[in-house]
Amino acid sequence: MSGAGPDFVLEGAAWLEDPAAAAVLDALEAAGGPDCTRFVGGCVRNAVMGRAVADIDLSTRLEPSAVVAALEAAGLKAVPTGLDHGTVTAVSGGRGFEITTLRRDVETDGRRAVVAFTSDWAEDAARRDFTLNALYADRTGRVFDPTGLGLAAAREGRIVFVGEADRRIAEDHLRILRYFRFLARYGRGEPDPAATAACAAQAGSLVTLPAERILKELLSLLGAADPRPSVRLMAATGVLPRLLPHAGDLSRFEGLCEVEALEGSGPDPLLRLGALFPETPAEVAREAERLRLSGAQRDRLIAAAGREPRLIPWMSHPALRRALHLLGAGATQDRLRQAWARAPHGASAGDWRALVAEARAWTPRTLGVSGADVVAAGAPPGPRIGEALRELEAWWMEADFPDDREALRARLAAILRGLEDGS
Repeated sequence: MSGAGPDFVLEGAAWLEDPAAAAVLDALEAAGGPDCTRFVGGCVRNAVMGRAVADIDLSTRLEPSAVVAALEAAGLKAVPTGLDHGTVTAVSGGRGFEITTLRRDVETDGRRAVVAFTSDWAEDAARRDFTLNALYADRTGRVFDPTGLGLAAAREGRIVFVGEADRRIAEDHLRILRYFRFLARYGRGEPDPAATAACAAQAGSLVTLPAERILKELLSLLGAADPRPSVRLMAATGVLPRLLPHAGDLSRFEGLCEVEALEGSGPDPLLRLGALFPETPAEVAREAERLRLSGAQRDRLIAAAGREPRLIPWMSHPALRRALHLLGAGATQDRLRQAWARAPHGASAGDWRALVAEARAWTPRTLGVSGADVVAAGAPPGPRIGEALRELEAWWMEADFPDDREALRARLAAILRGLEDGS
């Protein structure tokens, strides 16, 4: 472990001057004195790596009850999000700041831990997952690296467990997925051999985790700019088959990532997950249920897995517009990208890109004829109304959605005559 002094000083980190964060620090320091609280984890790591900072978390020597009292005394809202584990969320400036009391593990079973609070920064660092996450900074930007390894790991993009990798994973099996997620988002160079071997050795422990936690980690991993190397490593270590038994062939997933890069659309983690599922709607539904996807997520991936109407790069614009009317713009874009991903080199990227752009710009068309119009045109109430509307809509789509009410009325009259003659 390194000494008590700062190991590095951040410069130009705007979040250090954030008034809302400063108000939280002021409240805690009023109760616990200077240096009782430091920024921790992602905000410090990302600042060292020169990356954007989203969430600001803090660690403190104050115990949870004292944290709540200090926040309320300063007029800030305190939300007891995890008191047993020492976590309180402060609401300042309309935003949440997670505050966790320094702690050490007393007992772990791979899914949950019993902790004891401590005032020792090194003890708190020793129970964290990766060295680049065990970094702390005070309000002036002075960075503290209790493990002595975190700053170098952050600068070099090395994802290394704190202490023994096997032990860290045994404490929390989810750290296997966190390892691959951090590789995808922050890793550079060759993966750490000890960490990779430990994940492979304990891959079977993933079955003990709730599906919801697995899904959250998977979607975060797949939201990285290029998760392909990490997913390949998951497959090679036997981790991926534990989570997605049907994801033996990565070609569709790899192709989709390539398509997104060519198109410039950015990562779509849910569609990437779907590219690791089986290809039929029924099988997608089963996988969605197993991983506890939401109804909206499930429905989107089921729609994306359909194959009719067929989407091909040389399809005509009227044919694409018919597909858009039947499927909707979102499902059509998903299917176009999936089809492109199956054979990204089989046709001009420009052809696929043009189709996706047209689908993105699609404005839904409305037939403009209702059941009341059919009755007014002379159809008796009953099943013929629906039959006439279906035939009219089919003609309207085939005619490329004419916005001509007189033509629609004339066609409807012809349809009704035909139905009458055939009765």
